[in-house]
Amino acid sequence: MAPVTAAVNAAAMRCPALLIAAPASGQGKTSVTAGLARLLTRRGMRVRAFKCGPDFLDPHWLALATGHPVDNLDLWMNGEPDVRARLWRAVQEADVVLIEGVMGLYDGQPSAADLAMALDIPVLAVIDASAMAGTFGALVHGLRHYRAGLPWAGVLANRVGSDAHEAMLRAAVCGGDAGDGHEDIDAGWLGAVRREARGALPERHLGLTLASELDDAMARLDALADGLAGTPLGRLDADGWQRWAVPFQPPISQPVPLLLQGRVVAVARDAAFGFIYPANVETLRALGARLVFFSPVADEPVPDCDAVWLPGGYPELHAPALARAARCRASLVAHVASGRPVWAECGGMMPLFEGLTLASGERVPMWGLLPGEVCMQTRLAALGPQAWHTPYGELRGHTFHYSVVSSTAPRAVFHTQSPHGRRPGEAVYVNNALRASYFHAWFASNPVATAWLLGGDVL
Repeated sequence: MAPVTAAVNAAAMRCPALLIAAPASGQGKTSVTAGLARLLTRRGMRVRAFKCGPDFLDPHWLALATGHPVDNLDLWMNGEPDVRARLWRAVQEADVVLIEGVMGLYDGQPSAADLAMALDIPVLAVIDASAMAGTFGALVHGLRHYRAGLPWAGVLANRVGSDAHEAMLRAAVCGGDAGDGHEDIDAGWLGAVRREARGALPERHLGLTLASELDDAMARLDALADGLAGTPLGRLDADGWQRWAVPFQPPISQPVPLLLQGRVVAVARDAAFGFIYPANVETLRALGARLVFFSPVADEPVPDCDAVWLPGGYPELHAPALARAARCRASLVAHVASGRPVWAECGGMMPLFEGLTLASGERVPMWGLLPGEVCMQTRLAALGPQAWHTPYGELRGHTFHYSVVSSTAPRAVFHTQSPHGRRPGEAVYVNNALRASYFHAWFASNPVATAWLLGGDVL
């Protein structure tokens, strides 16, 4: 079930689209996608961007570059109908659609390649060429032909050192002397981006630093755009982009029941609680909820509401402020004591325990709504898709965290499950109407179960 719908009898539309992928993580997919989006937006083109897979951080950069919210596309988590519906809505008002891939092109189940093939969207491969020359051509050949029928646009060499280096890389793809831009594009060579730290996007343990945390975020995007402007890809005008126009089909309308009609849902949103899918906000509103926002970091009390959603984020970076948030804690305790629902996921769950031990070893007292402790780890504790088989059907999502809960935590009432069966699922803890888990839910995968989580009128 998806809240993004369109009329069934609408005609198919064609729109240029690229899926920006790579042979592995860390090759520069986000930098290229965001830089390209910024470059085209500066030229007056209407760009809509998406992120393949469950990710909260890269979409912030893509949203800054395009000026529009960024949805995630995952064939399993969303379901293909939801993916197609979100793209259909985007192409109604877009000149170009850009989809940033996830991990390596063929990594994961489903992979970025699966998405490209399901939607017939050409792949632009971004490859870190800083330590290779002729082998670059072999890698391009492998990415392009590993799976028969993969739609292909070409390759962009990233972190190139010099003109001579660029010439060797181009020859490995095209052969012969340098041609004009269109000949190069026809051969699959979309250009080279020089090694340049000025536009680099900084990282931390969960991924990229949020764009909103950097005063020079737009300047970084402009630097990335400038680096792409002189490439064959960057020189294409609107007509040139039509070579990658693909058809988008209208989805079948699936109305969302108004199970939260008249309910007020308070959502924590600040520097510590910022992992919020725009699609989740959209789903809550489609269910009829009115949303109000508050900041635990600023010690704002929970607003007058029927239910509370504590989304994920970086509570470990703001632990002292959360420990001092007495008004917020007291109002949340009163909310739970009154029997009103709370859904807390991952970082939104961590302050609910008695204490949080940081990676430095320092323990910070937390809010104590759940017994037990949370400890940060130096290595990733869990990663992957998850499904929760709720009393109202399967709610899909994912898990990604660097902390663990101590054995003194309450016994889990529910558990999520991996669709691949390779690892245990996440515990779901319950205290009265409070439910908490490391599980990040994609609300659109089951609006009825979402309404149940937040106390809606579910029959």
